[in-house]
Amino acid sequence: MRRAVCPGSFDPITNGHLDIIARASKLYDVVHVAVMINKSKRGLFTIDERMELIREVTAEFGNVQVEAFHGLLVDFCKERDIPAIVKGLRAVSDFDYELQMAQMNNGLSGVETLFVPTNPTYSFLSSSLVKEVAQWGGDVSHLLPPTVHTALTRRLAEQ
Repeated sequence: MRRAVCPGSFDPITNGHLDIIARASKLYDVVHVAVMINKSKRGLFTIDERMELIREVTAEFGNVQVEAFHGLLVDFCKERDIPAIVKGLRAVSDFDYELQMAQMNNGLSGVETLFVPTNPTYSFLSSSLVKEVAQWGGDVSHLLPPTVHTALTRRLAEQ
């Protein structure tokens, strides 16, 4: 069985993230979406909320599993016998950092990293940017799956 992981914080998941996961789901039998727990950062959404949103928007693929993780991604991969990490690249600036991570991960465990060029429609997109624009009242509905946009709008209204 061909398995891969798409890691990230997904706070919240965007159409850019979803595009990479969708493309990976066509290439692999099982795609694990690993939601990173960073105890030093407080996200807009809890880990459980992020995982639920991801499950909702990836349900149609049928081969996506969503899990939380903390620590080294290679340990997550080893525990689940996942030989590949799939990462989207938006720009050359992403490549510098991601190449270093890919080389470190491979050196630590032999896990390979596959880089997928981001759809040009989403080349500028990040969760941080979406949250910032939304906080100032900008329309980000075209950048998020509808259920995620609803959750984001509701969360920002609560604050």
